[in-house]
Amino acid sequence: MKLRNAKSWAIGFVFVLGLVSAGAQDNSYLSSSTAPEATATSGSQPSDDAPLTTITKRVNEVNVFFTATDKHGKFVKHLNKNDFQVLDDHKPPQSIVDFRSETDLPLRLGLLVDSSGSVTSRFGFEQQAATQFLTQILRPRFDQAFLIGFNTKSQLIQDYTDNVGLLSKGIERLQAGGGTALYDAIFHACHNKLLGLSHDRPVRKALIVLSDGEDNQSYVSLQQAIDMAQRAEVIIYAISTDDSGLVMRGDGVLQQLAEATGGRAFFPFKMKDITKSFGAIEDELRSQYIVAYKPAEFENVGRYRSIEIVAANKNLHVRSRKGYYAPRQ
Repeated sequence: MKLRNAKSWAIGFVFVLGLVSAGAQDNSYLSSSTAPEATATSGSQPSDDAPLTTITKRVNEVNVFFTATDKHGKFVKHLNKNDFQVLDDHKPPQSIVDFRSETDLPLRLGLLVDSSGSVTSRFGFEQQAATQFLTQILRPRFDQAFLIGFNTKSQLIQDYTDNVGLLSKGIERLQAGGGTALYDAIFHACHNKLLGLSHDRPVRKALIVLSDGEDNQSYVSLQQAIDMAQRAEVIIYAISTDDSGLVMRGDGVLQQLAEATGGRAFFPFKMKDITKSFGAIEDELRSQYIVAYKPAEFENVGRYRSIEIVAANKNLHVRSRKGYYAPRQ
Protein backbone atom coordinates (compact mmCIF):
# COMPACT_ATOMS: atom_id res chain seq x y z
CA MET A 1 0.00 0.00 0.00
CA LYS A 2 1.24 3.49 -0.84
CA LEU A 3 0.87 6.45 1.45
CA ARG A 4 -1.72 8.86 0.18
CA ASN A 5 -0.73 12.51 -0.24
CA ALA A 6 -2.17 14.52 2.63
CA LYS A 7 -3.82 16.82 0.14
CA SER A 8 -5.61 14.01 -1.61
CA TRP A 9 -9.29 13.40 -1.09
CA ALA A 10 -11.02 10.73 1.05
CA ILE A 11 -14.69 9.80 1.66
CA GLY A 12 -16.79 7.32 -0.20
CA PHE A 13 -20.15 8.56 -1.05
CA VAL A 14 -22.08 7.83 -4.13
CA PHE A 15 -24.69 10.37 -4.54
CA VAL A 16 -27.10 9.30 -7.12
CA LEU A 17 -28.44 12.01 -9.22
CA GLY A 18 -31.63 10.42 -10.35
CA LEU A 19 -34.67 11.17 -12.30
CA VAL A 20 -37.73 9.93 -10.53
CA SER A 21 -40.76 11.32 -8.88
CA ALA A 22 -41.63 10.96 -5.23
CA GLY A 23 -43.58 7.88 -4.28
CA ALA A 24 -44.60 5.90 -1.25
CA GLN A 25 -41.73 4.45 0.75
CA ASP A 26 -41.06 0.77 0.25
CA ASN A 27 -37.92 -0.70 1.75
CA SER A 28 -38.47 -4.30 0.72
CA TYR A 29 -37.21 -4.00 -2.85
CA LEU A 30 -33.80 -2.84 -1.62
CA SER A 31 -33.11 -6.07 0.26
CA SER A 32 -30.08 -7.93 -1.05
CA SER A 33 -31.36 -11.31 0.06
CA THR A 34 -31.63 -12.51 -3.54
CA ALA A 35 -29.44 -11.90 -6.55
CA PRO A 36 -31.05 -9.32 -8.91
CA GLU A 37 -31.44 -9.81 -12.61
CA ALA A 38 -29.06 -7.55 -14.52
CA THR A 39 -31.52 -7.05 -17.35
CA ALA A 40 -34.53 -5.84 -15.37
CA THR A 41 -36.04 -2.56 -16.54
CA SER A 42 -38.77 -1.50 -14.15
CA GLY A 43 -38.80 1.92 -12.45
CA SER A 44 -40.76 4.05 -10.02
CA GLN A 45 -44.23 5.34 -10.71
CA PRO A 46 -44.61 8.80 -12.23
CA SER A 47 -45.48 11.71 -9.97
CA ASP A 48 -48.88 13.34 -9.64
CA ASP A 49 -47.63 16.19 -11.81
CA ALA A 50 -47.00 13.88 -14.78
CA PRO A 51 -49.51 13.80 -17.67
CA LEU A 52 -52.36 11.32 -17.30
CA THR A 53 -51.47 9.80 -20.66
CA THR A 54 -47.89 9.37 -21.84
CA ILE A 55 -47.04 8.20 -25.35
CA THR A 56 -43.45 7.03 -25.73
CA LYS A 57 -41.77 6.72 -29.12
CA ARG A 58 -38.40 5.04 -29.43
CA VAL A 59 -35.94 7.05 -31.49
CA ASN A 60 -32.32 6.35 -32.26
CA GLU A 61 -31.13 9.45 -30.44
CA VAL A 62 -28.50 9.58 -27.69
CA ASN A 63 -28.27 12.30 -25.05
CA VAL A 64 -25.00 12.77 -23.18
CA PHE A 65 -24.15 15.17 -20.35
CA PHE A 66 -20.49 16.17 -20.12
CA THR A 67 -18.19 18.72 -18.54
CA ALA A 68 -15.15 20.57 -19.90
CA THR A 69 -12.37 21.80 -17.62
CA ASP A 70 -9.10 23.62 -18.26
CA LYS A 71 -5.64 22.49 -17.11
CA HIS A 72 -6.33 24.01 -13.68
CA GLY A 73 -9.54 21.99 -13.27
CA LYS A 74 -11.85 25.01 -13.69
CA PHE A 75 -15.09 24.54 -15.62
CA VAL A 76 -15.10 26.10 -19.08
CA LYS A 77 -18.45 27.50 -20.19
CA HIS A 78 -19.81 29.19 -23.34
CA LEU A 79 -18.40 26.60 -25.76
CA ASN A 80 -20.32 25.41 -28.83
CA LYS A 81 -20.63 22.18 -30.77
CA ASN A 82 -17.76 23.10 -33.09
CA ASP A 83 -15.43 22.94 -30.09
CA PHE A 84 -15.98 19.18 -29.72
CA GLN A 85 -15.94 15.96 -31.70
CA VAL A 86 -18.31 13.15 -30.78
CA LEU A 87 -17.50 9.51 -31.51
CA ASP A 88 -20.11 6.79 -31.07
CA ASP A 89 -18.76 3.26 -31.39
CA HIS A 90 -15.57 4.92 -32.72
CA LYS A 91 -17.49 6.62 -35.55
CA PRO A 92 -18.76 10.21 -36.02
CA PRO A 93 -22.55 10.37 -35.53
CA GLN A 94 -24.96 10.58 -38.42
CA SER A 95 -26.03 14.02 -37.19
CA ILE A 96 -25.90 16.31 -34.15
CA VAL A 97 -29.50 17.01 -33.17
CA ASP A 98 -28.87 19.45 -30.31
CA PHE A 99 -26.02 20.99 -28.33
CA ARG A 100 -26.39 23.38 -25.42
CA SER A 101 -25.10 24.38 -22.03
CA GLU A 102 -27.35 23.05 -19.25
CA THR A 103 -27.00 24.93 -15.97
CA ASP A 104 -30.55 24.85 -14.67
CA LEU A 105 -32.15 21.46 -15.25
CA PRO A 106 -34.20 19.94 -12.40
CA LEU A 107 -32.08 17.58 -10.32
CA ARG A 108 -33.07 14.07 -9.32
CA LEU A 109 -30.44 12.99 -6.81
CA GLY A 110 -29.88 9.74 -5.02
CA LEU A 111 -27.74 9.83 -1.88
CA LEU A 112 -26.21 6.46 -0.95
CA VAL A 113 -24.63 6.46 2.49
CA ASP A 114 -22.39 3.61 3.59
CA SER A 115 -23.36 2.83 7.18
CA SER A 116 -21.17 -0.27 7.58
CA GLY A 117 -18.75 -0.72 10.46
CA SER A 118 -15.76 0.40 8.37
CA VAL A 119 -16.88 4.06 8.19
CA THR A 120 -17.44 4.84 11.88
CA SER A 121 -14.49 7.20 12.49
CA ARG A 122 -15.87 10.20 10.60
CA PHE A 123 -19.49 9.15 10.23
CA GLY A 124 -20.95 12.03 12.25
CA PHE A 125 -19.10 14.71 10.30
CA GLU A 126 -20.07 13.10 7.00
CA GLN A 127 -23.73 13.18 8.02
CA GLN A 128 -23.47 16.90 8.75
CA ALA A 129 -21.71 17.59 5.44
CA ALA A 130 -24.36 15.65 3.50
CA THR A 131 -27.17 17.63 5.13
CA GLN A 132 -25.41 20.91 4.35
CA PHE A 133 -24.97 19.84 0.73
CA LEU A 134 -28.67 19.01 0.31
CA THR A 135 -29.64 22.31 1.93
CA GLN A 136 -27.56 24.23 -0.60
CA ILE A 137 -28.42 22.32 -3.75
CA LEU A 138 -32.12 21.36 -3.50
CA ARG A 139 -34.55 23.99 -4.79
CA PRO A 140 -38.13 23.63 -3.47
CA ARG A 141 -40.70 22.44 -6.03
CA PHE A 142 -37.91 21.97 -8.58
CA ASP A 143 -35.28 19.44 -7.40
CA GLN A 144 -35.79 16.17 -5.52
CA ALA A 145 -33.55 13.68 -3.73
CA PHE A 146 -33.88 10.31 -2.04
CA LEU A 147 -31.76 8.71 0.67
CA ILE A 148 -30.55 5.11 0.93
CA GLY A 149 -28.46 3.75 3.77
CA PHE A 150 -26.59 0.52 3.17
CA ASN A 151 -24.41 -1.97 4.99
CA THR A 152 -25.10 -5.69 4.52
CA LYS A 153 -28.47 -4.68 3.05
CA SER A 154 -29.86 -1.48 1.56
CA GLN A 155 -32.75 0.46 3.01
CA LEU A 156 -34.71 3.32 1.49
CA ILE A 157 -34.67 5.79 4.36
CA GLN A 158 -36.42 8.65 2.56
CA ASP A 159 -38.09 8.54 -0.85
CA TYR A 160 -37.96 11.40 -3.35
CA THR A 161 -38.68 14.75 -1.74
CA ASP A 162 -37.64 18.39 -1.93
CA ASN A 163 -37.99 18.66 1.85
CA VAL A 164 -34.46 18.93 3.25
CA GLY A 165 -35.82 18.53 6.78
CA LEU A 166 -37.10 15.03 6.02
CA LEU A 167 -33.83 14.07 4.35
CA SER A 168 -31.83 15.47 7.26
CA LYS A 169 -33.85 13.46 9.78
CA GLY A 170 -33.24 10.36 7.69
CA ILE A 171 -29.49 11.00 7.65
CA GLU A 172 -29.50 11.44 11.44
CA ARG A 173 -31.21 8.06 11.89
CA LEU A 174 -28.39 6.18 10.16
CA GLN A 175 -26.16 4.16 12.48
CA ALA A 176 -22.86 2.58 11.48
CA GLY A 177 -22.32 -1.17 11.73
CA GLY A 178 -22.27 -4.40 9.72
CA GLY A 179 -20.74 -5.46 6.39
CA THR A 180 -20.76 -3.60 3.05
CA ALA A 181 -22.88 -4.40 -0.03
CA LEU A 182 -21.94 -1.37 -2.13
CA TYR A 183 -22.52 -2.89 -5.57
CA ASP A 184 -25.98 -4.14 -4.60
CA ALA A 185 -26.91 -0.68 -3.29
CA ILE A 186 -25.89 1.01 -6.54
CA PHE A 187 -27.57 -1.63 -8.68
CA HIS A 188 -30.89 -1.44 -6.82
CA ALA A 189 -30.89 2.36 -6.59
CA CYS A 190 -30.36 2.72 -10.34
CA HIS A 191 -32.77 -0.07 -11.26
CA ASN A 192 -35.61 0.69 -8.84
CA LYS A 193 -35.41 4.48 -8.62
CA LEU A 194 -33.88 5.73 -11.87
CA LEU A 195 -34.39 3.30 -14.73
CA GLY A 196 -37.33 3.31 -17.12
CA LEU A 197 -38.73 6.67 -16.05
CA SER A 198 -40.61 9.04 -18.34
CA HIS A 199 -41.03 12.76 -17.74
CA ASP A 200 -42.56 15.67 -19.61
CA ARG A 201 -39.28 17.58 -19.31
CA PRO A 202 -35.60 16.60 -19.11
CA VAL A 203 -33.95 16.20 -15.71
CA ARG A 204 -30.44 15.51 -14.52
CA LYS A 205 -29.97 12.17 -12.74
CA ALA A 206 -27.10 11.59 -10.36
CA LEU A 207 -26.10 9.13 -7.70
CA ILE A 208 -23.80 10.32 -4.91
CA VAL A 209 -22.07 7.56 -2.99
CA LEU A 210 -20.46 8.09 0.39
CA SER A 211 -18.35 4.99 1.08
CA ASP A 212 -14.84 3.58 1.42
CA GLY A 213 -15.47 1.43 -1.66
CA GLU A 214 -14.69 -1.86 0.13
CA ASP A 215 -17.45 -4.34 -0.81
CA ASN A 216 -17.70 -7.70 0.96
CA GLN A 217 -21.40 -8.63 0.84
CA SER A 218 -22.86 -7.95 -2.64
CA TYR A 219 -24.58 -10.49 -4.86
CA VAL A 220 -23.89 -8.50 -8.02
CA SER A 221 -20.43 -7.63 -9.33
CA LEU A 222 -18.83 -4.23 -9.78
CA GLN A 223 -19.34 -4.50 -13.54
CA GLN A 224 -23.04 -5.31 -13.12
CA ALA A 225 -23.44 -2.22 -10.94
CA ILE A 226 -21.71 -0.08 -13.58
CA ASP A 227 -23.80 -1.60 -16.37
CA MET A 228 -27.03 -0.79 -14.54
CA ALA A 229 -25.91 2.79 -13.88
CA GLN A 230 -25.14 3.20 -17.58
CA ARG A 231 -28.48 1.71 -18.59
CA ALA A 232 -30.24 4.18 -16.28
CA GLU A 233 -28.05 7.05 -17.59
CA VAL A 234 -26.97 7.96 -14.06
CA ILE A 235 -23.86 9.98 -13.21
CA ILE A 236 -22.05 8.68 -10.12
CA TYR A 237 -20.10 10.90 -7.76
CA ALA A 238 -18.13 9.12 -5.06
CA ILE A 239 -16.73 10.61 -1.85
CA SER A 240 -14.37 8.30 0.02
CA THR A 241 -14.85 7.81 3.75
CA ASP A 242 -11.43 6.22 4.20
CA ASP A 243 -9.23 8.30 6.51
CA SER A 244 -6.30 5.88 6.83
CA GLY A 245 -3.98 7.96 4.66
CA LEU A 246 -3.28 4.85 2.58
CA VAL A 247 -4.20 4.02 -0.99
CA MET A 248 -6.71 1.18 -0.56
CA ARG A 249 -8.41 -1.19 -2.98
CA GLY A 250 -11.70 0.62 -2.49
CA ASP A 251 -10.21 3.83 -3.90
CA GLY A 252 -9.89 2.16 -7.29
CA VAL A 253 -13.48 0.93 -7.08
CA LEU A 254 -14.81 4.43 -6.44
CA GLN A 255 -12.69 5.82 -9.27
CA GLN A 256 -13.96 3.16 -11.66
CA LEU A 257 -17.61 3.83 -10.77
CA ALA A 258 -17.19 7.55 -11.34
CA GLU A 259 -15.18 7.37 -14.56
CA ALA A 260 -17.52 4.87 -16.23
CA THR A 261 -20.53 7.14 -15.69
CA GLY A 262 -18.98 10.57 -16.30
CA GLY A 263 -18.72 11.56 -12.64
CA ARG A 264 -15.84 12.15 -10.25
CA ALA A 265 -14.33 10.44 -7.21
CA PHE A 266 -13.12 12.52 -4.26
CA PHE A 267 -10.63 11.42 -1.60
CA PRO A 268 -10.66 14.05 1.17
CA PHE A 269 -7.87 13.58 3.69
CA LYS A 270 -9.08 16.18 6.20
CA MET A 271 -12.65 16.51 7.42
CA LYS A 272 -12.93 20.05 6.05
CA ASP A 273 -12.15 18.64 2.60
CA ILE A 274 -15.38 16.63 2.79
CA THR A 275 -17.36 19.86 2.59
CA LYS A 276 -15.19 20.97 -0.34
CA SER A 277 -15.99 17.72 -2.14
CA PHE A 278 -19.72 18.32 -1.83
CA GLY A 279 -19.19 21.88 -3.05
CA ALA A 280 -17.32 20.64 -6.12
CA ILE A 281 -20.19 18.28 -6.96
CA GLU A 282 -22.68 21.13 -6.67
CA ASP A 283 -20.59 23.30 -9.01
CA GLU A 284 -20.32 20.52 -11.55
CA LEU A 285 -24.04 19.80 -11.62
CA ARG A 286 -24.59 23.43 -12.61
CA SER A 287 -21.79 23.51 -15.21
CA GLN A 288 -22.56 20.80 -17.74
CA TYR A 289 -23.21 20.56 -21.46
CA ILE A 290 -25.59 18.20 -23.21
CA VAL A 291 -25.24 16.87 -26.74
CA ALA A 292 -27.95 14.94 -28.57
CA TYR A 293 -27.06 12.99 -31.69
CA LYS A 294 -28.14 10.17 -33.98
CA PRO A 295 -25.50 7.42 -34.19
CA ALA A 296 -24.22 6.12 -37.51
CA GLU A 297 -24.82 2.46 -38.41
CA PHE A 298 -27.17 2.07 -35.45
CA GLU A 299 -28.82 -1.28 -34.71
CA ASN A 300 -31.44 -2.01 -32.02
CA VAL A 301 -29.78 -5.19 -30.82
CA GLY A 302 -29.11 -4.29 -27.18
CA ARG A 303 -25.33 -4.27 -27.39
CA TYR A 304 -22.96 -1.83 -25.68
CA ARG A 305 -21.72 1.16 -27.69
CA SER A 306 -18.84 3.37 -26.57
CA ILE A 307 -18.97 7.18 -26.35
CA GLU A 308 -16.02 9.54 -26.66
CA ILE A 309 -16.19 13.33 -26.68
CA VAL A 310 -12.96 15.09 -27.61
CA ALA A 311 -12.29 18.83 -27.28
CA ALA A 312 -10.67 20.64 -30.22
CA ASN A 313 -8.57 22.53 -27.69
CA LYS A 314 -6.07 19.97 -26.40
CA ASN A 315 -5.77 21.89 -23.12
CA LEU A 316 -9.37 21.05 -22.24
CA HIS A 317 -10.37 17.87 -20.43
CA VAL A 318 -13.80 16.38 -21.15
CA ARG A 319 -15.63 13.98 -18.84
CA SER A 320 -18.69 12.01 -19.90
CA ARG A 321 -20.12 8.52 -19.50
CA LYS A 322 -18.13 5.94 -21.40
CA GLY A 323 -21.02 4.37 -23.28
CA TYR A 324 -24.58 3.03 -23.34
CA TYR A 325 -26.66 0.01 -24.26
CA ALA A 326 -28.64 0.28 -27.46
CA PRO A 327 -32.34 -0.62 -27.08
CA ARG A 328 -33.67 -3.91 -28.41
CA GLN A 329 -36.34 -4.08 -31.08
